[in-house]
Amino acid sequence: MAMQDLKITIIQSDLHWEDIGANLAMFEEKIWKTGPTDVIVLPEMFTTGFTMKANKLAEMMNMRTFKWMKQMADQTGALILGSFIAHVHERYYNRLLWMEPGGNFKTYDKRHLFRMAEEQTVYSQGESLLIGHWKGWRICPLICYDLRFPVWSRNRWNASLKKTSYDLLVYVANWPEVRAGAWETLLRARAIENLSYCVGVNRVGTDGNGIEYNGHSAIIGPKGDPIFTVEGVEATKTIELNAHALQAYRDRFPALLDADDFSVESEIFEERDFLHGLS
Repeated sequence: MAMQDLKITIIQSDLHWEDIGANLAMFEEKIWKTGPTDVIVLPEMFTTGFTMKANKLAEMMNMRTFKWMKQMADQTGALILGSFIAHVHERYYNRLLWMEPGGNFKTYDKRHLFRMAEEQTVYSQGESLLIGHWKGWRICPLICYDLRFPVWSRNRWNASLKKTSYDLLVYVANWPEVRAGAWETLLRARAIENLSYCVGVNRVGTDGNGIEYNGHSAIIGPKGDPIFTVEGVEATKTIELNAHALQAYRDRFPALLDADDFSVESEIFEERDFLHGLS
């Protein structure tokens, strides 16, 4: 399917702390106030806030949040993206759910766990990147702290297909106001280095741990220019991403052709192997 312009809706909202029912009801109301769109993006852990109480709040797949997202996708005709706390095979994941109308879905588990909140002690690390296809676009959704690690999200040029790995990066987040400058800078950097649109959806308000969030949700063009930004308030915004402008810019400035070739490998070394290497 050829790329056409893509309408994407971002919802920047306060969250009800650790209250799944209240958040689902709130976001359902906000979604129904949006007009026609192709993609709807919700924040990280949009049903609970960024909590470490996974043993209390985690859901099995195909339960409440999963069914709600399926219903929203079916009723709006849009792809829905957002993360929640998933319980899978005796492990907890900060899991992004990619839900299409009709029930086709994909998942992405957060790769980089935020150790400053001890997220790695509660949740298991994701092992694979997700690049999904929707309405002719290749979309790579990621979660919050992933934004700081450019190797994981690096776009690639496929010479045989003459295509990049993806056209749109999406970050869902609970990114505190104290580090808003890093959020804004890194969203622009990810767009520039990957010749891609980049969307970041953050929350506002204060969570149950007293941490303040001021949004700064943004839609960034492939040159790094902000198309839309909003801070400090709840907001819902739909923007149409221009497919022709993206391709034209890539044709004029094909920097990915000169990118270094590399691969990402996860290896675990025993302490004795490490010490042997030093001897």
